Amino acid sequence: MGSMSIWHWLVVGILVMLLFGKGRFSDMMGDVAKGIKSFKKA
Repeated sequence: MGSMSIWHWLVVGILVMLLFGKGRFSDMMGDVAKGIKSFKKA
């Protein structure tokens, strides 16, 4: 098992892009960033 190789992360990244699509993934990252910002303000 050991550490994860670059190929493993590449395959995982491609699967995530296929599942969520580029637009939906960037929207989700934007929502996460907004949540972190509002958490820091509080």
